[in-house]
Amino acid sequence: MRTLPASLAAALASGTTTLARAWTLTRRDGQSLCFTDHDRALTFEGVTHEPASGFTAAAIEQATGLGIDSHAIEGALRSEAITALDLERGLYDGARVRRWLVDWSAPDNRVLLAEGTIAEIRRGEHAFEAEIAGLAEGLNRPQGRVFSRICPHSLGDGRCGVDLNNPALAGVGAVTAVLSPERFLTSSLDAFATGFFTRGRLTWQSGANLGPPSRVLSHRTTADGVEIALRRAPALPITPGETFALTAGCDKRFATCQARFANQANFGGFPHLPGDDWAIGYPNTGDGHDGGSLYRS
Repeated sequence: MRTLPASLAAALASGTTTLARAWTLTRRDGQSLCFTDHDRALTFEGVTHEPASGFTAAAIEQATGLGIDSHAIEGALRSEAITALDLERGLYDGARVRRWLVDWSAPDNRVLLAEGTIAEIRRGEHAFEAEIAGLAEGLNRPQGRVFSRICPHSLGDGRCGVDLNNPALAGVGAVTAVLSPERFLTSSLDAFATGFFTRGRLTWQSGANLGPPSRVLSHRTTADGVEIALRRAPALPITPGETFALTAGCDKRFATCQARFANQANFGGFPHLPGDDWAIGYPNTGDGHDGGSLYRS
């Protein structure tokens, strides 16, 4: 049961209320944006919540136990607040949102209605809708160690240990020709074998798409040059001359970990883990299915 501040409870009981809603949105890069549906700015907790957002809010759905609370907010796309380009770049993915009920005549009279992270954003031509998942959503994610043949680590993280700043694992280049919204040619990666940057990351160093890195779908050498394909087209069109930086990719197999990165000591998978067919098969000494180790030196 939610406990209201005594002053806010008294205001609600009076029969005449001066209530507004406010949102505090904090992106993963640390930038905060604060909005309210009141017609004037509201200041509390040391920040000012601006009224020019065009936000509206849907009802909050609250669940009992460990169920996931959820609600949605809608707003207009405005150049001085949340832009279509920022949404396309993913700057608001996973952002933390706090929703308040505030007495606009005395902003210190307020209560936190909901808190969560942005789970999904749907964008139209002039507006957007963001779905907010409650704090219990984190409990819905698989936890603990995964036992599989492939490595569960992310290349370059603390468990993996590979240094992606190593010049041998990185490349830079410039776009020489655009083949499609997510594919282009470059002539500066000839020293790297085909596939070296597949599943890697590309970060734009110039042009309109500066921001979070993009995932590389494929990297191959063709008769016209080196072709790079991204998993998703950037927010704005790629243009010739734009520069970028690449880091190596990893398919998470033990052979790749050993040959490309010499990092087999940190491999987090189990390359000799039996498959389902082996696990449910009948013992048979004739073909080696005798329950012994699958590892052969």
